[in-house]
Amino acid sequence: MKLGIVVQRYGAGINGGAELHARYIAERLARHHEVEVLTTCARDYVTWGNELPAGVEDVRGVPVRRFPVAHERNARTFGLRSEHVFRKTHSLQDELSWLDSEGPATPALVRHLERHRAGFDYFIFFSYRYYHSYHGIRRVPSQSILVPTAERDPAVGLALFPPVLRGARAIMFNSLEEQRMLQHVAGTGRTPSVVVGVGSEVPERVQPGRFRQRFGIDAPFVVYIGRIDENKGCNELFDYFQRYARVVPARLDLLLIGKSILPIPDHPRIHHLGFLEDEDKFDALGAAEALIMPSYFESLSMVALEAWALGKPVLANGRCDVLKGQAIRSNAALYYESFPEFAEALQAIVSSQSLKRALGQNGQLYFRQHYAWPVIEGKYLEMLDRLGRAPAGVHGVEPLPGYFARRRRVLPPAEDVLAAVPAGAVAGV
Repeated sequence: MKLGIVVQRYGAGINGGAELHARYIAERLARHHEVEVLTTCARDYVTWGNELPAGVEDVRGVPVRRFPVAHERNARTFGLRSEHVFRKTHSLQDELSWLDSEGPATPALVRHLERHRAGFDYFIFFSYRYYHSYHGIRRVPSQSILVPTAERDPAVGLALFPPVLRGARAIMFNSLEEQRMLQHVAGTGRTPSVVVGVGSEVPERVQPGRFRQRFGIDAPFVVYIGRIDENKGCNELFDYFQRYARVVPARLDLLLIGKSILPIPDHPRIHHLGFLEDEDKFDALGAAEALIMPSYFESLSMVALEAWALGKPVLANGRCDVLKGQAIRSNAALYYESFPEFAEALQAIVSSQSLKRALGQNGQLYFRQHYAWPVIEGKYLEMLDRLGRAPAGVHGVEPLPGYFARRRRVLPPAEDVLAAVPAGAVAGV
């Protein structure tokens, strides 16, 4: 069987959540089937500039075919269009213009899918909200498997996505919360689907002492790993941690690992280490008291899974449905929805060895049962087998309305649509 992995960015050094997710799945499925990645020449998700050469290269044993992005993102245009479709009554054409300005617009990639579809059995599309998934699934619906990586943000409320979500041949969800959300907004209940998530390349052993020596870290610390961004809750994390440090005299530092697009507070107990290679990242997790996940928007937190795999507790933002659900189902994390809850939960974790140990043990068990690679691979292979045994029949995506219908400003603000979607954690495993 030949599979195409279609994703907005791809590379050994590209570590965004969905992009790393796609690489892990590509490398794992390549053990069972022939896999080719179809992606863009972009390295940076803000500009989508063509930094990598077009054509085919080998990335960790998987062939990767890159296509140029037609235009870079204009931040001002994208911001204005986002404001319009998220908060005002608008047209479907407004949404299509928003999609094009969001990027990465890659018509050459979409044309390639259509022209070479006979050479592939299935295309696995990552991230529902981007140009390649929207236009690609429309071209090859009967061969499309979608990994939506959908977060609870206003894009979910746009009207252009439900036909494509329903039109995919199958959907691989990251969480129960994501599944419920997309079934509500798009009516995907009849589409073959499974909640699968993703595993991680977690080393069998980590060396906390090596990390402390290499970076000169002596104090106990909690760690945040990921993009240091307002949407990831980092401004609130800075505020909460500095307030915590003022009222709790015991020494506890906050380490930040990842690329920052925010100014880092000048504080003696906050340290930004920048982007680290996996060895150092996992050693840092091994040395930490806990991982903090302050994000408001997640479809699945890979770094939380990595912390659990290493037996580390997690402190999560309870206003993110997915993180709260994972905390409850795993019994391996505490969560907060205000500063007092943040301070109490953090103090409980760092002051109680028995609680920290119990949370860590629960996390390891939860990871092994649901996110170990044999479990993840098995769900993908089972879905491919299921689709292969079922006739595709007549399968397509609902056509776009005509010229004038697309321009009627009758669609509600996407934020209003999102507000009507059921919220909260989902009970279950």
